[in-house]
Amino acid sequence: MEIIKTDIEGVVILKPRVFNDARGYFFESYNKEVFDRLVGPVNFVQDNESCSSRGVMRGLHFQRPPFTQAKLVRCVRGAVLDVAVDIRRDSPTYGRHVAVELTEENHLQFFIPRGFAHGFAVLSDTAVFQYKCDNFYAPQADGGISITDPALGIDWRIDPADAILSEKDTRHPILADFDSPF
Repeated sequence: MEIIKTDIEGVVILKPRVFNDARGYFFESYNKEVFDRLVGPVNFVQDNESCSSRGVMRGLHFQRPPFTQAKLVRCVRGAVLDVAVDIRRDSPTYGRHVAVELTEENHLQFFIPRGFAHGFAVLSDTAVFQYKCDNFYAPQADGGISITDPALGIDWRIDPADAILSEKDTRHPILADFDSPF
């Protein structure tokens, strides 16, 4: 497993060693000992999966304290642009983001620590997206910022005007109107 650092401390991309042969491929997608050594100790307690079609944008979501979540995400079918936005109000990188394309071909994984909003846009006809969380989902702690906020400067690779959003995701505030709980 190789760790690729990003411009924001703690947000990393994980590149597994993939073994290919005539039968297909094999790779270790998660190993607690290796992850803890390379990234830091995280106790994942919940796995989630979604399937979405081209143009779907999900996010930018987070859980308010004390139910905050770190996530380890990957795309197992198709392709997504995955984004983490720093919403830690005292952080020198507050409001900045890291974006990475996750695909079934590149097998990359993206680690998003607590204190970040997370979202993705589906770039392929369909995408199956999986993520591990280090805290259980708590609906009363659900939060978000607008995935279409132009001030974030995110190139989603699809026109946000054509994006397919949930009703909930259309109601999140833009970053300028956001009161961070972190």
